[in-house]
Amino acid sequence: MCGFCGILQENGPIDTGMLTRMREKMYHRGPDEGENFTDGQLGIGFRRLKIIDLFTGKQPMSNEDGTLWLVYNGEIYNYKTLREDLINKGHHFSSQSDSEVILHLYEEKGVECLQSLRGMFAFVLWDKKRQTLFGARDRFGIKPFYYMEKPGLLAFASEIKALTELPDFPREVNEGAFLDYLTFQYVPEPRTMFSDVFRLPPAHYFLKSPGKPLQISRYWQVKFSPVDKPLEYFTEGIREALRETIRLHLASDVPRGAFLSSGVDSAIITALAKELEPVSTFSVGYAEKSYSELQEARETAEYLGTDHHEYIITPEEFLKHLPDLVWHFDEPVADPAAISLFFVARMARQKITVTLSGEGADEVFGGYGIYREPSALAPIQNLPSPIRRSLHLLEKLLPSGLPGKNYLARTRRPLEERFLGNAYIFSPAEKQKITRSEKNPSPFRITDPLYRQTAGLDDVTRMQYIDLHTWMPGDILVKADKMTMANSLELRVPFLDHHLFEFAATIPAKYKVDGKTTKLALRESFRDILPAAAINRPKRGFPVPTREWIKRRDFQDLFKNLLAEKGGNWFNRQEVRKLLTNHLDGKIDGSRKLWVIMIFLLWHKAYKLKE
Repeated sequence: MCGFCGILQENGPIDTGMLTRMREKMYHRGPDEGENFTDGQLGIGFRRLKIIDLFTGKQPMSNEDGTLWLVYNGEIYNYKTLREDLINKGHHFSSQSDSEVILHLYEEKGVECLQSLRGMFAFVLWDKKRQTLFGARDRFGIKPFYYMEKPGLLAFASEIKALTELPDFPREVNEGAFLDYLTFQYVPEPRTMFSDVFRLPPAHYFLKSPGKPLQISRYWQVKFSPVDKPLEYFTEGIREALRETIRLHLASDVPRGAFLSSGVDSAIITALAKELEPVSTFSVGYAEKSYSELQEARETAEYLGTDHHEYIITPEEFLKHLPDLVWHFDEPVADPAAISLFFVARMARQKITVTLSGEGADEVFGGYGIYREPSALAPIQNLPSPIRRSLHLLEKLLPSGLPGKNYLARTRRPLEERFLGNAYIFSPAEKQKITRSEKNPSPFRITDPLYRQTAGLDDVTRMQYIDLHTWMPGDILVKADKMTMANSLELRVPFLDHHLFEFAATIPAKYKVDGKTTKLALRESFRDILPAAAINRPKRGFPVPTREWIKRRDFQDLFKNLLAEKGGNWFNRQEVRKLLTNHLDGKIDGSRKLWVIMIFLLWHKAYKLKE
């Protein structure tokens, strides 16, 4: 796990001092080593966190004759098999690293090398003979890749903060991204909150030569193809595939462990890892008992016999670290669960350098509570049309806030008009009221193309498809990468092995959501190795007491002071104050909305954005 940066420019040599400053902005991603490589119009920098091949895996790395140069962030889990095949074909290796496999695989297959890589990765490879820069990002977007293109210049990095060292970096808010952020609590790919800074999308690569345009292409596509087979077929397949991917994900030359929450995903990962080796586990919680998962995690750890560690986060400690967390994110991501991730990573780093975690299980196996909605709405939607019309007329007559009104309203809207993903914070009408923007684009423009790609599939699978392309890369994986890397800890996500996904993509909806049970096939696959409580427990998702913390005087003072600064100019301050007052008076639960605003204000201040 590391961080890289670089510049390809057409006018003059590379400023090596600036390249070094870009590299050092990401010191936390790789505190073990830092190096640069320049070749005329190209400069690449690298910070290394040593995980595999501690002695000969330095980067930037070249092939034997120095015609190829690589900087790479991630892990290739099938690198040993690929290395053996390449040696049999006559390739000579000077290290034991997975990085060098990419170089030789490119020599063998060119850009088609991506089809052979199994893992999480973002990399850039400079082909001196062809004067071509080749960059790529893994299939699900586990590892980050940001870039900025201007006439005669392409700059790229693992984190946006490295790009801020460029003399013409745009410290301006992208207004469209800002409005989308208020809907989703993150900025959907490929945009970022910074004008002119973009993400390379997951499962894409680019080619760039001096004087030629940037060419971006897709190399892999999420595909669901459910098949009608017995539940036992899927449980056996899940057990086999997941055991294999856990074995591969444990490869490292440094200590490793696992995050453990109250949920079934982390319990499964820990149990399978424990079959192979002793495991250290790490959990965090809060003094506010109703938000803490420590007791449940402790029970699972005791059952599995892990070396378990716990930490309780206080509101005072969190408030102290909040500005630093926002800086590490690069752009606003208002998921309160990031708090837990930061502190559990900080604790774990004292013992280990690599951790396994359960991200991706909900998207792959159908685990979110909202995925139960299609079956919950079916009793009304399946009624004869005259009865449905009568109920819809009744819904319009019911007063706002009356139980059942929202349910009836949702039954008359197709999935494409009601599901945007796992977060829907401000509606278009609310955004018009809370901001000073005169624009108000529909947030469904983000999901409409994705829905068109899934016509003919069942509603649960279509919801998974939306989340795999929006919520997961925009929120789940961003916070996983940024909060662990802030602590120089490598996080691995076995549920996002693409071989495992391709099997899971054949599971029919009835084995994903059954009544109130989500991830049915996954839960049933491991019922024999975990306690019933861990298997049957509903998802909680790192609950955080932000609802209560916002009522504290120190949080209120911070919020009000930030609102009075430059970032507050993006909002209708009077409406924001009214939202805060209504939350404090107990009239509404405005915690999610207030948190989204607060994180944006902190980010605006941290990166010294223009108004």
